[in-house]
Amino acid sequence: MSMSTGNTRQTMARYFESAEPDVSLFAPDVAFTMMATGDTYRGPDQVRQMLDYYYRDAFDARAEARNVLIDGDHAVWEGHFIGEHTGDFVGLAATGKKVCVPLVVLYDLKDGLIHKARFYLELPVLLQQIGVGQEA
Repeated sequence: MSMSTGNTRQTMARYFESAEPDVSLFAPDVAFTMMATGDTYRGPDQVRQMLDYYYRDAFDARAEARNVLIDGDHAVWEGHFIGEHTGDFVGLAATGKKVCVPLVVLYDLKDGLIHKARFYLELPVLLQQIGVGQEA
């Protein structure tokens, strides 16, 4: 059953405003896919672990919105991944370098829950900002 834009807006507002990923907003078969790598994280536990890895383990980061579009069962979030490289990422130990990386996430909702998300994080920009491929 298709959700109204108002219901989708309420679900996404709860998700965007939560301090930690609110897994109660994820469908049991939720799937988040990083489009740059094709990696897919399935189920609320895997998705939460992936989000914790990016926002707490490898980086001390936050997502800062620029635009949010919602229509029916779909939402699009555009903004930046902003923070500091504080832990191992792609084999590189913490550098303490600041990052500000473009990020877009497309969400599909079903029965009032986030069912799928496809995120487009500009990995080349992130890697460049933390010094991957640069000589010391």
